[in-house]
Amino acid sequence: MAIHYLAKLTSPKRTNDSNLHLGLVLSSIAGALNAGGFLAIGQYTSHMTGIISTAADDLILMHYVPALAALLMLTAFIAGAATTAFWVNYIKRNSHPLHFAPILFLEALLLLVFGVVGGGLLKHEVVTVSFTTVLLCYMMGLQNALITKISHAEIRTTHVTGLVTDIGIELGKLFYWNYDESKGEDLQIKANRHKLRLHCALVLAFFVGGVAGAAGFKYLGFISTVPLALVLIVLAVAPLIDQKKHHLEGGVNLDQ
Repeated sequence: MAIHYLAKLTSPKRTNDSNLHLGLVLSSIAGALNAGGFLAIGQYTSHMTGIISTAADDLILMHYVPALAALLMLTAFIAGAATTAFWVNYIKRNSHPLHFAPILFLEALLLLVFGVVGGGLLKHEVVTVSFTTVLLCYMMGLQNALITKISHAEIRTTHVTGLVTDIGIELGKLFYWNYDESKGEDLQIKANRHKLRLHCALVLAFFVGGVAGAAGFKYLGFISTVPLALVLIVLAVAPLIDQKKHHLEGGVNLDQ
């Protein structure tokens, strides 16, 4: 039963529940990497708004090398998103049996690399950006694009600014005084309660993941990302195990 549930989270047949539950898992992982990564490298790697703003400031201040470094981080994030988009579009066209597993495996592998040798990567730089920073930016783009693509842009796991903005909009509609006394009619301005609950849950998951990630990096260091990688591996493997299980059960029924 547990394997079947996990398999549904990454199934190509999407439901609101599977999108929500997968979004919560990936959002908590994103929060852990973003907050924990800051303790490791002193940089938030999913905050593209801040990175672009930093590049603009450095450019005007004629700090050209830091500006180039910020653009490199942006490029890494874009490359991660592009990798996911390429694979998702490929499987839609070719009906690949593995579905989203390769993307999850890739992120898990990168997380294992980050956890095992991340400290060593800090010593190596591209421009003035460590390989660790580039790796984290790439993973953030990879993951955010995955849930964005498979949920049809309903869910994003690293773009908390957008989530909080939508929460504010829905709260504004929720508490809006609908009745127009001058016309004596209801204006029918209604909040999307499903969207409000969804985005609140995602922000909470990001925060909880951030607390766990920060604590992990503080007390355990880079190795604290290994459990996150294992979670992604389980999500990737579950559909394969579930498919094999159903195939075997089907074979038994035919023999009977």
